[in-house]
Amino acid sequence: MHQPDPKAPVTILGAGIVGICTALSLLERGVQVTIIDKGEPGQETSMGNAGVVSPWSIIPQSLPGTWKSIPSLMLRGSRPLSIHPRAMLQIIPWGLRFLRNGNERQVRATAEAMSHLCGPSIELYQRHLAGTGYEGLITDSMYVHAFRDDSRASLTSIDYQIRTEMGASLELVGGNELAKIEPALSAEFKAAILIKGQARIRSPGRLGTVLAEKARQLGAIFRRDTVRRIRPVGAGQWCVECDGENIQADRVVLSMGAWSPALLKGLGVNVPLMAERGYHVEFNDPGVEINNSVMDVDAKVVASSMEAGLRVAGQAEFAPVDAPANKRRGMQLTKIARTIFPDLNTERAQFWMGRRPSFPDSLPVLGEVASHPGLTLNFGHSHYGLMMAPSSAEITARTLCNENQNLSLGPYALHRFA
Repeated sequence: MHQPDPKAPVTILGAGIVGICTALSLLERGVQVTIIDKGEPGQETSMGNAGVVSPWSIIPQSLPGTWKSIPSLMLRGSRPLSIHPRAMLQIIPWGLRFLRNGNERQVRATAEAMSHLCGPSIELYQRHLAGTGYEGLITDSMYVHAFRDDSRASLTSIDYQIRTEMGASLELVGGNELAKIEPALSAEFKAAILIKGQARIRSPGRLGTVLAEKARQLGAIFRRDTVRRIRPVGAGQWCVECDGENIQADRVVLSMGAWSPALLKGLGVNVPLMAERGYHVEFNDPGVEINNSVMDVDAKVVASSMEAGLRVAGQAEFAPVDAPANKRRGMQLTKIARTIFPDLNTERAQFWMGRRPSFPDSLPVLGEVASHPGLTLNFGHSHYGLMMAPSSAEITARTLCNENQNLSLGPYALHRFA
């Protein structure tokens, strides 16, 4: 079998935050990197999230009893969950896998695997930002899970229990204490669970731009082009077919998020990944500011104060990757935002939609494709892309450079879907 040189150049497909962090981890090891993407670096899916960098976002989306809440999520007024008609056939097998992962044994195993990806995120971002002049893009924060019904705020529920067992510092507070922590919140919120030891990114889009520039300064080559196909051309070599020109590559890392399965399908490799769209509305002159990232547990949205204003992000909409944005989501999010922050000025607002690449177990695929030497995968980070990106990048760089992992990659392996 062909054994590539661990210092041989690497071509990364995808210049999102995952691809950029992968480039930085490889460049730190002296590996030459080329990154190909049709868009500007760092301005796709992770650009639009709520900026939460949480070492304790280690709870998968499917939990015991999740199936009971699905009708309510799809039918209530804010409709935090919806399915596009063109996605119905694909969602059935995906959804069955998703629900099967909701038993306690699997949830605990997945939380352990997620902890290795989310746990180092703050330290790694601080390292990547060091020397850029933008170190302040990441700031200390709590993650405030706010409840209107205080009877639902319990540290004994499985998600908070697992966090506590794994070392998280949590605190349950009532409405009066919550009002002191976040005065801009509606008095309708009667309790909150504070997850401490977190951070938030003040501008995920600027983060992508800054880290891409750092990668350039370290020698990375960025190519603006649309990747149409990848194919092996013998002896571990690859041809990346683009609209502009074909590129020969020694080694390829596929980090194109929701667009990755189409390229794998051309190689006869199928993966159960759905494009799970999320939305945000950013209010540029909000008139209010919050001190931490706040989740409205009922509406399933997260709010953070950003450089450009206050952002409210969330919703889960399963749809084909090429389906247009649902403009009604902007109105829904604005309505939700007003209930969370009664004094919010909503006159100047920007609407955005992105596509989360979601596997049914909330974990990405990481590692080499056994049937295709020279091809390494790093995509599928679901709701956790911003948090998991730097650690996933480190794991990928260690794989490519033949370094010891001190970590089992089984939970992230492609063959788990066989």
